[in-house]
Amino acid sequence: MSSLRDRNNWGGFALGPAQRHTLKTAIDCVGRGLHSGLEVRLRLVPAPPGSGISFHRTDLDRKIPAIYDHVSDTRLCTVVSLPGHPEISVGTVEHLMAALWASRIDDLIIEVNAPELPILDGSASPYLFLIESAGVIEHGGDRSYIEILRAVRVENGDAFAELRPHGAGAYGALGLDLSLAIDFPSAAIGRQALSVSLTPESFATDLASARTFTMASEIEALKQAGFAKGGSLANAIVVEESRVMNPEGLRWRDEFVRHKLLDVVGDLALAGAPLVGRFIGSRTGHTLNNRLLRALFADAGNYRVTGTAFAGTPLQLQGAAAPV
Repeated sequence: MSSLRDRNNWGGFALGPAQRHTLKTAIDCVGRGLHSGLEVRLRLVPAPPGSGISFHRTDLDRKIPAIYDHVSDTRLCTVVSLPGHPEISVGTVEHLMAALWASRIDDLIIEVNAPELPILDGSASPYLFLIESAGVIEHGGDRSYIEILRAVRVENGDAFAELRPHGAGAYGALGLDLSLAIDFPSAAIGRQALSVSLTPESFATDLASARTFTMASEIEALKQAGFAKGGSLANAIVVEESRVMNPEGLRWRDEFVRHKLLDVVGDLALAGAPLVGRFIGSRTGHTLNNRLLRALFADAGNYRVTGTAFAGTPLQLQGAAAPV
């Protein structure tokens, strides 16, 4: 088993041949859904080489591929569902997907008995703990990579998300570099910015423990709309004007932008294979992140795929689900 924090074994994604990864053994946990409030049992199960990552709703006995074109809702979290069957869905997938991508997991079955993954402490750190406890192994087959060849950008007012090729001489042809800026009217958040070169080590130290957050003034409206039924100070940062209401305070002064960047990693993990390039965003959220992937794959000139993916066939990225 390799440590997720071993820089020599787990550095940036190279474009050369590399084997696919899965977990060494299955592992499970129980938690509560942030929006549904339901108790959720989650189990991460090793999958055969080339099978990719999928969600298995054990209560419905139906599987949903973890891919961008199966995203059906992006209000407050990312939801994947089967095309034409919105009732067969799994929500709040972004934290686990981020941990899996940073851990270089290619093939996995995510068993869940509810329409939402457990929120745990509101970050990706508990998922990293599960992955490290189970162990990560190479299990055959070549990894796939999606290399960004030209800039792709989506916007919504002042907010934008963009993917670019790696600049010559910056990091070469390695992995994904991310830069994000946020700006909130709350004095406790304000303007924050962060840049990270994504590796398992940087994810574990700089992003994984950053928790989701909300404004105290919005909680009642969220609950009336059917969201945040399982939310508490144990699984989210709550901000009231200039005050952080959590007794323990923040894990970083800029924990808010770190969590937003964690969300970006999780949403982009639904590309179907690791992205090789640069991400730049401002005030982006789940909706723009998903629109960015749809715009990327709408034109084959935007990217180049190396290796193979699902079921040993060439990586198929055009989808059938309705846009969000």
